[in-house]
Amino acid sequence: MTSIVKTVTRLVVGVIFIYGIYIILHGHLTPGGGFAGGAIIAGAFILLVLAYGSDMLKLKAKEAGSSVMESLAILAFLLMAVVAFFLGTKVFFHNYLPKGIIGDLISAGVIPLYNIAVGIEVAAALFTIFLALVIFKEESK
Repeated sequence: MTSIVKTVTRLVVGVIFIYGIYIILHGHLTPGGGFAGGAIIAGAFILLVLAYGSDMLKLKAKEAGSSVMESLAILAFLLMAVVAFFLGTKVFFHNYLPKGIIGDLISAGVIPLYNIAVGIEVAAALFTIFLALVIFKEESK
């Protein structure tokens, strides 16, 4: 890619990444949430790979790292569900944190934590799929 594409990518990727985090954190107040924000964050990482190429990023190690992040996010999501079960309600995914004032950022108890876990999992899964396709293409040459 040209230096113009790389420079624009460096400038835009940070904004895209922050917007993905914003969508994840405000998912209980506005449309969006973990899945939408995770897809946006994965798009930021994919844009980096497309602009800078697969050789510079050492993709084999990155695929393993994104798979680990995906697994840890799923584990965190399930642990939050099990914690809710054992806190006395005997219901999975029960909202066991205080709910706060309606409309505030911290107003939904445990739901933002679920959104964060889903966002990390979706971003890692989409990025892993993309990396697997890029690695397959590179190895088939």
